Amino acid sequence: MQPEVETVSALERRVDLVVPTAEIEKEVLTQLRRVARTAKVQGFRPGKAPLSLIERSHGAGIRYDVVNTEVGRRLESIIQEAELRVAGTPSLEAKEEETNEEQLAFTATFEVYPEVDIPELAKLEVTRAQVDVGDDQIQKTIDILRKQRAEYEAQEGRAAQDSDRVTVDFSGKIDGEPFDGGSAEDFAFELGEGRMLPEVEEAVSGMKAGESKTFPLSFPEDYGSETVAGKTAEFDITVKEVAEARLPELDAEFAKTLGQEDGDIDKLLADVRANIEREVKARADARTKNSVLGALAKASTFELPKALVASEAQARAAAAREELKQRGVPNADDMPIPEDAFTEEAERRVRLGLLLSRLVEAESLQANDDQIRERLQEFAKNYEEPEQVVSYYLSNPQHRAEIEAVVIEDNVVAHVLSQATVSDETVPFDEIMGTN
Repeated sequence: MQPEVETVSALERRVDLVVPTAEIEKEVLTQLRRVARTAKVQGFRPGKAPLSLIERSHGAGIRYDVVNTEVGRRLESIIQEAELRVAGTPSLEAKEEETNEEQLAFTATFEVYPEVDIPELAKLEVTRAQVDVGDDQIQKTIDILRKQRAEYEAQEGRAAQDSDRVTVDFSGKIDGEPFDGGSAEDFAFELGEGRMLPEVEEAVSGMKAGESKTFPLSFPEDYGSETVAGKTAEFDITVKEVAEARLPELDAEFAKTLGQEDGDIDKLLADVRANIEREVKARADARTKNSVLGALAKASTFELPKALVASEAQARAAAAREELKQRGVPNADDMPIPEDAFTEEAERRVRLGLLLSRLVEAESLQANDDQIRERLQEFAKNYEEPEQVVSYYLSNPQHRAEIEAVVIEDNVVAHVLSQATVSDETVPFDEIMGTN
């Protein structure tokens, strides 16, 4: 007869386990003899060392593994018989008061998955993003492409203005003392691009090469460097060069730099339009998806397994640390990143993961092969050899699974949109593209 599983809370369960010592020692002896057949012990031929020596060198490790294996096997049997779905890894605690020469006693505590109730979709209110792409938007994109390929020409006596590249020397002090990162020589930036703090751009605007100025700068409270955040510095700045941007003409040579080998302007504009429409659609769909997923998460109230939330928070923290490392942040490996800072996002992810899984199962929203191929073909349009990209993803199980997960989310979004109260939202082109 299996031990009884105790309900501690809505999701937490507890069960007591007893493992006869005789069974443990029998298995330990079997494994020790197996090791002894090939063990190399100084002073003995291979396989001839006394079992007592093998016990001394290997016994503790073997016994630990045998106990864990046997406890895990018994716990798995109990869980299966009780028809429970365990969320996370059970924790084991030895019961010293019940452990003796004849038995080892443990208490296993674990969580189970919650019963996930699907919200009434008809009561959800979501927004569907729509974006107009016209000739003005295409022209603006062309202008951006031209600006990205601008050449700069130094101009004597020119007052610095937006779109100019200025080269400066600067040094800053807080309470009369220099600070790290507060000075530089031959530092170049484009005015009006928002790369520098507004006080810097305002100070430099209108200055000419050779001119100097002193101005105060108040660092924001949330500035990236804690040593200067919220403080006011005095900066001395000298403009060394003001260079005017020279944009390339919209001609055949420019078209060639963007991959149009024959320099056909009409083809270039058609390609730009297709790329922009594809990008705009992807961003609008992502915005609509966020609205749908947000509405689903807000409408659900089931309790979440703490183990899953903790695991997700750990994954978020690890991802944040990896991003810092890729950005070249020094000491990223040692930088404290509190996992509880990611708890809210982890809860949302776990909730949506459980809810979407239940919704997919209930409404048969699994991805089929045609949907996966269609989604891949759309994705592959961003590459020079689309068919090779499609073949690569379809032949790689991991990458195929990534696309399949995207398609399943798309299916969920489409299903919710067909049931919920939907408000169409016209989003400005600059906003959706982040070019405000």
